[in-house]
Amino acid sequence: MAAVNYLYRSKKEKAFLNLRLLFTHNHTDFVYGAKTKLEVSKLYWEKYHTQKSPKDIDIKNQQIEVNTELNKIENHILEAFHSTAPEKIDKAWLANQIDLYYNPPEKAKDLPTDLLSYFDFYLDARKNELAQQTLKNYKVVRKLVEKYEEEIDRNIKIIDVDSTFKTRFESFCLEKGYSVNTIARCVHTVKSVCKHAMYNGIEVSPQLDRIKLKEVKVDKIYLTLEEIETIKKLTKKKLTDSLINARDWLIISCFTGQRISDFMRFKKSMIRYEKNSKGELKPLLEFTQKKTGKIMTIPLHPEVLKILNKRKGNFPRPISSQKYNVYIKKVCAKAEINTKIKSSKLSKFEDSGKFPYRKIEGEYEKWELVTSHIGRRSFATNFYGEYPTSYLTYMTGHKTEQMFLNYIGKSNKDIALELTKYF
Repeated sequence: MAAVNYLYRSKKEKAFLNLRLLFTHNHTDFVYGAKTKLEVSKLYWEKYHTQKSPKDIDIKNQQIEVNTELNKIENHILEAFHSTAPEKIDKAWLANQIDLYYNPPEKAKDLPTDLLSYFDFYLDARKNELAQQTLKNYKVVRKLVEKYEEEIDRNIKIIDVDSTFKTRFESFCLEKGYSVNTIARCVHTVKSVCKHAMYNGIEVSPQLDRIKLKEVKVDKIYLTLEEIETIKKLTKKKLTDSLINARDWLIISCFTGQRISDFMRFKKSMIRYEKNSKGELKPLLEFTQKKTGKIMTIPLHPEVLKILNKRKGNFPRPISSQKYNVYIKKVCAKAEINTKIKSSKLSKFEDSGKFPYRKIEGEYEKWELVTSHIGRRSFATNFYGEYPTSYLTYMTGHKTEQMFLNYIGKSNKDIALELTKYF
């Protein structure tokens, strides 16, 4: 639940009212404030605003005028709140919503109203804002919607995206072999595109905000410290030069917690040395995250330094993400990382036309499930509870601790058990 209230926070005799948004998420209370453009006098707010049945007609009219405006602002904020993921709501979000209230987007004139055409407009409009991988993911969803349109032999309008669309689209995707979680991400993407259209003045279905996404909990695949140690001990007899190169990158990713789009760009020149609080000279790596644009400065773990030392201070040779994914599977297979896990794996799906690969659920040996992302998740999972979560969140670049905890699949019970160490 969320609530909105208003405060007079100025020492001046006349000022703009402040709005406060209050809500609870994951048992944590949040309060964010922003300034409205509704100006009232201090005398009115403190003495007359809450007065019941005032006899002065001017005061009564002002009460009606002020309350009407406050209700409009409140409705706008709460409507936006209920259509936004709680972890994305902060002071900047609230300020932006206030700005949208006073400066609503103009009604669409020449913008497309069918879903696929608006998808194209959306991708072009945000091509400089979204990461390349995000754009690629959106294009994949667009192609899937296009295939669905071919199936039903009908063009889908933005206003058609409602609960009925969601149900039929899900059924279509299930028949084509897509997993429940993949379908949920696709529907979420379609909703995001429709929300963008709504902010541009295009009419959307009243049911859009009520479309709920069904996901199933899956195991978070990561390498334990023991498994990483086994990988480190693989000899040159078992690995080719290419596999050794990939193995070293895998270890680096497990001890830096970065995405492949970042760690594969690491260079010796990015390292500088600074003294810590004990006066010790420590190596720091500075780079800009490709996905977020955030400038990062992270310390280098001793395991990373071991790899650099054997390579005369240099990082391994950069390779493509496709080759990296193939090589690290081979490395983990040779290290006999073969624990059986129930999960889903990208596999060729029969009778799938233009989309030959699907994530097929089943029981697989862990090495089969290894991808470039496993290093980042291994770092976050292995060091959770060993170091303060705020430090780990800084290293991974997650915006909030809650996002970090969701990323490694920690429940409230897991967090409570960690807290028992301190009681």
